[in-house]
Amino acid sequence: MIKTIGITKAFGDLKVLKGIDLVINEKEVVSIVGASGAGKTTLLQIIGTLDRPDDGTIFYNGSDISKLKGKALASFRNNNIGFVFQFHQLLPEFTALENVCIPAYIAGKNKTEAESRAAELLGFLNLADRLEHKPSELSGGEQQRVAVARALINNPSVILADEPSGNLDSENKSELHKLFFRLRDTFGQTIVIVTHDRQLADMSDRILQIKDGMIIN
Repeated sequence: MIKTIGITKAFGDLKVLKGIDLVINEKEVVSIVGASGAGKTTLLQIIGTLDRPDDGTIFYNGSDISKLKGKALASFRNNNIGFVFQFHQLLPEFTALENVCIPAYIAGKNKTEAESRAAELLGFLNLADRLEHKPSELSGGEQQRVAVARALINNPSVILADEPSGNLDSENKSELHKLFFRLRDTFGQTIVIVTHDRQLADMSDRILQIKDGMIIN
C-alpha cells in the first residue's frame, strides 16, 4: 500500500529523518511513536505529501508519487489521503456540514452529491442532529468527529492522523480510538497515526518506533 525508501529530511543542520524505510499494508492500522522531536510528524507530513523529503522515494500502490508536482500532486492528495489533526482545523465560519464538504468541492464534486455524502458520514458518526452547527457550538469530541468525516468525504484509501486524541478528554479519547478501527472495518481504509498515547498505539495492528530519525523496530 505505502512504501518509503531512504527518506531523509533536514532543517538546516538538524537532520530529522535519516533514511526511513517502511511498508504499511492495505487496511492496516499503524501507530508511529517516539519522543518529541524524533521526527514522527515530519514523517507523517512527507507520507501525506504535505512536505517533500530531501532524498528518498514514496510509493502508493506501486506508483512513485515522489515525481508528482503542483496540481497533479494536490489532486492525488485530495483524492487519496484524508487528514485528521489534533486541533481539528475546522473553519469557524462554516457549519459542520459545510466543513465536511470542502474537500469534495475542491475535487470538483457537485454540491448536491457532496452534501449528501457529508450528511451520510456525519450520521454514521452520530452527528446527524449537528449538521448546521458551527464549530463553536460543538464539543471537542464532536469537532474531532466532524474532522474525521471531512477526512472521509472523498473516500480516500489512506487516513493520516497526527495526535488525533491529544486535545480530547478521556471519554472522547476512548471513543475516537474505537472509531479508527470501526472506520477501517467499515470503509477499508489504511490508517497511520502519530501518537504519544500508548493506549491507542497498543490497539494498533503494528507500532513503528522512531528514535533519532530512524525506525528502530
